[in-house]
Amino acid sequence: MRRSPTIADVARAAGVSKGTVSFALNDRPGVAPATKARILAAAEELGFRPSHRARALSHSRAFALGLVMARPPELLGADPFFPAFIAGVETELAEAGYALLLRVVTGGWEEEAEGYRRLAADGRVDGVFLTDLRVGTDPRLKLLTDLRLPAVTLQLPDADSPFPAVTLDERSGVSAVVEHLAGLGHRRIAHVAGPQEFVHGSGRRTAFREAMASLGLPPGAEVVGDFTAAGGATATRGLLASPEAPTALVYANDLMAIAGITVAHERGLRIPEDLSVTGFDDTELAGHVHPPLTTVRVDALGMGRAAARLLLHHVEQPVGGTADHVALPPAELVPRRSTAPPPRTPGTPASPPPLSPPPAPTAPEPGSPA
Repeated sequence: MRRSPTIADVARAAGVSKGTVSFALNDRPGVAPATKARILAAAEELGFRPSHRARALSHSRAFALGLVMARPPELLGADPFFPAFIAGVETELAEAGYALLLRVVTGGWEEEAEGYRRLAADGRVDGVFLTDLRVGTDPRLKLLTDLRLPAVTLQLPDADSPFPAVTLDERSGVSAVVEHLAGLGHRRIAHVAGPQEFVHGSGRRTAFREAMASLGLPPGAEVVGDFTAAGGATATRGLLASPEAPTALVYANDLMAIAGITVAHERGLRIPEDLSVTGFDDTELAGHVHPPLTTVRVDALGMGRAAARLLLHHVEQPVGGTADHVALPPAELVPRRSTAPPPRTPGTPASPPPLSPPPAPTAPEPGSPA
């Protein structure tokens, strides 16, 4: 097999030392423009590509960023937000010559903390993304500070944080959904929330409550789900079985909303004639279900790209340097055909059109039986 070209081959072809080649390839000062051009041309002609390991050693970096996910692997695959977010991260990292190291843990806080400790101790990453922020003081903030591991958080945590954040105004999207339903005439509006231990789950429920109160609507029924289809289906069955069944359901994500539509169909309800349904995230499937789902658009791909750019900037700052928060455009309402004015009789299917009345009886002809 033909061996791969080495830095020594490039140096020999360009007529310079290996050190000069290293300086030129890493865009470090001290190499004349003409010499650098000759080195780059030689490397291109030979098909030379610096190894990731050699690059890491020369810069005392891992050239990798970490993402620790504390959730069962099957739930990670079912959540449409994170594949899009990770795709956005990978797009930016590939251009910068970095890799993403994903670690999924299922054993609770201790296993999650150990995941961060090992990443830091092994020097395998230069920084991490912090997702699924916990309500209250997230213990990972102190842990990463103690480990001296740079981080970027998705959304601002409840407590003070030393790390920059990518922020998105989700509350305006929830408020727009409630206003949209109220404008159609709905008064019985219920909410299927996400896990309340997470900042984004708790925040969306708070936004729902505040929007209902600001419009003078009675407090809506609430059920906490888990962002999964199964959780959304279970929550929907409970709400629709209530004597005071809602005429509209506001879900904390699209996956639960789509499952809720299926449950409603099973019960003989038509969407949106008998029940209006809204989601959150505007995942790709939202526009292709029947009927297409009214939802709130969140650019998960763009959030991933913004988080990656911010973390790359953060890890490349000099010691003691800071990075500013990045605010994304607010979430926005995407009206589709899953919402309409409420039925006249809340909580029950719309009545089918009446049958044509039978013809009026006529007097029997003479000789006919009575």
